[in-house]
Amino acid sequence: MTGLAVVAPVAGTVVGLGAVPDPVFAQELVGSGTAVEPADGAGVVTVVAPVAGNLMKVHPHAFVVLTPDGVGVLVHLGIDTVHLHGEGFTLHRAEGDDVAAGAPVVSFDVALVRGKGLSAVCPVVVLDSPAGSVSSTTGRTTDAGEPLFA
Repeated sequence: MTGLAVVAPVAGTVVGLGAVPDPVFAQELVGSGTAVEPADGAGVVTVVAPVAGNLMKVHPHAFVVLTPDGVGVLVHLGIDTVHLHGEGFTLHRAEGDDVAAGAPVVSFDVALVRGKGLSAVCPVVVLDSPAGSVSSTTGRTTDAGEPLFA
């Protein structure tokens, strides 16, 4: 992962993927990374691009940014939030848009997600990277746009 600097897409506490309540992320089946748990009491938060590149896939609950070097970085907003069918999410960018690291992509209502009984944790995964290849200091708080891992 040398050379790839990834910023936090959302403010909160950094947690390891093993703490994400979804086996696909927890077992790093789609790639290595980390996750951010939004703070208790968070309402609507703005989610930013973790890297500069092209938005190759955009859904209300998840998006992938493809870097100029061809590395895909997935940001997933909450767990099982696909079942909300966009409720609580507002897209600010469209598939195919170029974005800078830290540029707003989507807003989501953390309180609404939690109110539906879902986890609001946000996995950030370097797609197709080997399991364990990303390390990040967990337990620390971060703001959106601050360095998350390299």
